[in-house]
Amino acid sequence: MLSKLLGKQKDTEKATDSVIATKISKMNLTDMRSYVNDRIPDFEACEDGLTELMLRLTTVDATTKKLYISSDDMDSKKKKAFELVLLVAAHKKINVTVVEEIQKFTEVYEDIIFEYDREYKEIYASRFKTVMESAIVNIENITQLHAKMHTLSE
Repeated sequence: MLSKLLGKQKDTEKATDSVIATKISKMNLTDMRSYVNDRIPDFEACEDGLTELMLRLTTVDATTKKLYISSDDMDSKKKKAFELVLLVAAHKKINVTVVEEIQKFTEVYEDIIFEYDREYKEIYASRFKTVMESAIVNIENITQLHAKMHTLSE
């Protein structure tokens, strides 16, 4: 009986993940920002959603065979994407997978980031490094809190 309950729970988790992936795949950068800031009614930001969002930014689209950002995109799109990633990195529901995807983002778009910084005298490269360090510290704090809660509950 317990296995049936667990099986049903896994099915609902897969369905929820599918709904999240579908909604995020249809979002533009402004909608993604609203999602990260929890400003979309009935669609609260979660770990799976943040992961899907970062995957959308870092993987090649199957239909267009392109990354989300290219070097010939408008500078405003690049800046919005950079700011979005900084928001995700500072989010309270971040996890290790999201941090790995942020690191992948900085690796995939390294040339675009440095070109943008050089052209507009911005400091996104160092901001990404700083926000990654603080995200790792946040994850460590969350892990320690969960460990303490687990110890207290026993």
